Amino acid sequence: MSLDSPRRRFEDIDWEAKRGIVLRRQTAGFLTTLAALALVFAFDYVREAPLFSPNPVLRDGWDLSQLDWLFVVSLALFVFYVLVPLATHRRMTAHYWREFRKNRAAVVSLGFLLLVFTLGLVGPLLVSKPQVELTQSYQPPVGLAVDSSVPLSCGGDVVDGRCHGSWQFPLGTTGDGKDILSLVVLGMRVSIRIGLITSFLIISIGATVGTVAAYVGGLVDEVLMRYVDIQQVFPSFLLYLLLIYLFGGSLLMFILVFGLLSWGGTARLVRSAALQRSEDEYVEVARCAGAGTGHVIRRHILPNVSGTVITNLTLLIPGLILFEAGLAFLSLGDPTIPSWGQTIAAGRSDLRTAWWISTVPGVFLFLTILAFNFVGDALRNALDPRSEGER
Repeated sequence: MSLDSPRRRFEDIDWEAKRGIVLRRQTAGFLTTLAALALVFAFDYVREAPLFSPNPVLRDGWDLSQLDWLFVVSLALFVFYVLVPLATHRRMTAHYWREFRKNRAAVVSLGFLLLVFTLGLVGPLLVSKPQVELTQSYQPPVGLAVDSSVPLSCGGDVVDGRCHGSWQFPLGTTGDGKDILSLVVLGMRVSIRIGLITSFLIISIGATVGTVAAYVGGLVDEVLMRYVDIQQVFPSFLLYLLLIYLFGGSLLMFILVFGLLSWGGTARLVRSAALQRSEDEYVEVARCAGAGTGHVIRRHILPNVSGTVITNLTLLIPGLILFEAGLAFLSLGDPTIPSWGQTIAAGRSDLRTAWWISTVPGVFLFLTILAFNFVGDALRNALDPRSEGER
């Protein structure tokens, strides 16, 4: 804009002329990525062989499943609607980071979660799925030793009748000879899939329903909230058990059932925050200036309840991970996919002689849940200015 050109005032904007479909670069980039993924999916569907054949990097090959495609779409959502806004609004990102790093435990926790995310994303491509090898059973972790009678054949050094761990199995092995390090890495893969896919389903549906109900109000609000009441009364866990009985357990089933039927609490939380924002002056000004309902919700309401959504997300993800681990521990998960709960259950009968089988994945599960709690608390303080006076 040149110096001589007149400056446009807010009330001079012709909202009627802006009602066409205008895509922001962020949305256009996501839709373009989605279209490219659709083409690759169509190619993979008609191709008989796996999309990625076995090679030195991919130890077992990679035949993309429905769960893999959902995970890739969730990664695209994470990139375009979390990382891109952080990179675009650098000043606000720097402010949030200054507030966030005041909590040192949260910074350490964030580093741990990034490690879990990286290993869960890349690790399964580099480690093969553990196979049953009874000759390698009950190998102790590196730095520990057990009586030489515990393992069938000691893979490390035997000193004074005690079997020492070896670097061939840094975290030891289970009773059927499976490498615990591989099981832990594959368990990270399960955790990040649940964390991304299920939480994005819950947040997307819950935030949309809650915001629309709060802003539109009236009959729309009444109908949506009564549906939320009915959905919350209906036990999703019983539906999941019924589907397990009919079709068998699967991680995809867990994600779809709890992702599509567990957003009621999020919708109520977002509705409460959106009701407060709907009465703010900037929303009234936009409405009086002729902005449509969709524009106000998309540009004014949703961005200003994002702090509530993000904080809820950090509490939602560990709950889902812990719930899946509990189901896997009870043998109600997917028996074909190694998870932390499944590995903990595999060692519960060997706590006296091979305590590391349950302890090692249990420690990773505990640290992951604890890290999310620290990060969630720090994010709440960083995103909510009203919390500054409480500290």
